[in-house]
Amino acid sequence: MRTVEHDGDRYLLVKRSSDTSRVRDPETGEERYLPTAELSTLDDGPLETAAAAVPEPLRRLVRATRDDRALGLLVELSRGPVAVRDLMNEYDLCESDALGTVTEFRAAGLVAETTVAGERGYELTAEGETAVAALVGVS
Repeated sequence: MRTVEHDGDRYLLVKRSSDTSRVRDPETGEERYLPTAELSTLDDGPLETAAAAVPEPLRRLVRATRDDRALGLLVELSRGPVAVRDLMNEYDLCESDALGTVTEFRAAGLVAETTVAGERGYELTAEGETAVAALVGVS
């Protein structure tokens, strides 16, 4: 399977013929026929194109979350900002685990530094909120 483009939209090529080709929209799964001459083959792999059906914030969360504790941290941050001191005390995280996990989430654009009750803390970014909401079924 290959990735093709037509009028700026990406599709997965299902079947090519000389006149028309059957393509699948990776976001909806809908298949349709388009003129073969109007299709451009892209370098993107078909699996990367299929992954585009998942919203970008959620893909970032999946790539940045290495275990259940990290995922739980994002869920807790969805309830509001948390001071660094509370991360370590309330959630039984050592400083290096907390810092490492938060650093990965900051690099992914899911978490930002903030001030909580006069102390350094962390909160979800808009992208982080969108991703966590998609996971827990809140819109």
